[in-house]
Amino acid sequence: MSVILGIDIGGSTTKIVGLRSDGGAIAMHRVQAQDPITSLYGAMGNFLHTNLLQLGDVSRIALTGVGASYVDEDIYGIPTEKVEEFTAVGTGGLALSGQELAVVVSMGTGTAFIRAERGRPVQHLCGSGVGGGSLAGLCSRLCGTRKYAQIMKLAAEGDVTRVDLTVGDLTRNSHPSLPLDITAANFGNVSDDATPGDFAAGVVNMVLQSIGTTAVMSCRACGCGTAVLTGFMSNLPQARACFDLFTRLHGIRFIIPENAAYATSIGAALSIMEAQ
Repeated sequence: MSVILGIDIGGSTTKIVGLRSDGGAIAMHRVQAQDPITSLYGAMGNFLHTNLLQLGDVSRIALTGVGASYVDEDIYGIPTEKVEEFTAVGTGGLALSGQELAVVVSMGTGTAFIRAERGRPVQHLCGSGVGGGSLAGLCSRLCGTRKYAQIMKLAAEGDVTRVDLTVGDLTRNSHPSLPLDITAANFGNVSDDATPGDFAAGVVNMVLQSIGTTAVMSCRACGCGTAVLTGFMSNLPQARACFDLFTRLHGIRFIIPENAAYATSIGAALSIMEAQ
């Protein structure tokens, strides 16, 4: 078997995907580690062991992400190439969504907005410091945890209207672009008896809405009507409803493709396959 590994070494997690020579995925894994070298080799070992593969089955390795800068040599003697992260994001986003042109939004520790068009170089439009790092950091203070699973459990139990100010709290008159139930100010109406779950729901809502707003502006700036959402936060239970609201308000189509959390590692592997 000839396997190409795409490995995205991020700020807090490492994602790895194995592709067959025809581009089909064998499996995908995610590991957490603060040290990039530890997470890289841990992800590789876990992937090979879980999928009953040997080092000899791996023909090439594609590295991307911020942690790739710490690796300067071939891994275990296997030809190893680095793929620029924005290229990997754009390539993976288009491949998973089936789009020819889109703004690909990479929601990681921070958030990147990439214009990607099949057959052309990607363009980094802008970036935001609001992302998964914001979610974890704010919830650690407001809710007493930075663990993803616990934050999601709390947010599901919470009521965002107990922390956010809505348009309906300010006026009785709605507008086509400003329905009464949408947010006027994140954390602008915090109840004195708001629970940790309410705060978690408010943080999730604020982070997703901030990303959605920047995605809309990015699409308009480059004349694109579609945004493809990638990264682990695309799996948030609240994501679909939040971005559907942005579609209704602004006319931008938001796509959350299957395996969106692994778009960058998939894009890295596809990039070196296409370069052959």
